Amino acid sequence: MKCGRGALVVLEGVDRAGKTTQCKELVRELQRSGRAAEMMRFPDRTTMIGQLISSYLEKKSDLEDHTVHLLFSANRWELVPEMKQKLEKGISLVVDRYAFSGVAFTSAKPGFGLEWCKSPDVGLPKPDLVMFLQLPPSVAAARGEFGTERYETSVFQQAVQSKFDQLMEDPTVNWQVIDAARSVEEVHKDIKQFAMNTINAVEKQPIGDLWK
Repeated sequence: MKCGRGALVVLEGVDRAGKTTQCKELVRELQRSGRAAEMMRFPDRTTMIGQLISSYLEKKSDLEDHTVHLLFSANRWELVPEMKQKLEKGISLVVDRYAFSGVAFTSAKPGFGLEWCKSPDVGLPKPDLVMFLQLPPSVAAARGEFGTERYETSVFQQAVQSKFDQLMEDPTVNWQVIDAARSVEEVHKDIKQFAMNTINAVEKQPIGDLWK
């Protein structure tokens, strides 16, 4: 029996909120239930553009802020053909960070507005569901390895959180806020429920365009 398209499910949040752990848990759960699902992560550090980004994040190189933002966007765009192909085959994609992170992190820097930061990502495949893992930056800072990468300072993460709050006011995006200060199991239970409902709801719907 021909199944419908897969769902594009995104997990967002400040650093160390548990996004990667929850993405992996959700993919395993979906696969166990007989659904085709794969995980993606942005930035994808395996591509040529991704390697430039990785070097910057690890503080091994410096890049001008506008350039960095456009590289992050380009890293998403270069994977769009693969994403669409998989979604149309019925594979649900669980994505660790997406355009919302790009916008929140850059607009948290002085001199950058939300609209300029959103513009390079207009037209990307629109997520069917964006789950924001809500975690106070002070709690995130107490988690393992915080501070190893460029943007992992509590002050900056607080600024990023406020930009996410603004992005979540957009009614054209299906946002769900998840309390990430709970146990891994409790967080996973909520994420699983939202994801399952979304996957069932979008099977016959076309893939949307972000911010259009």
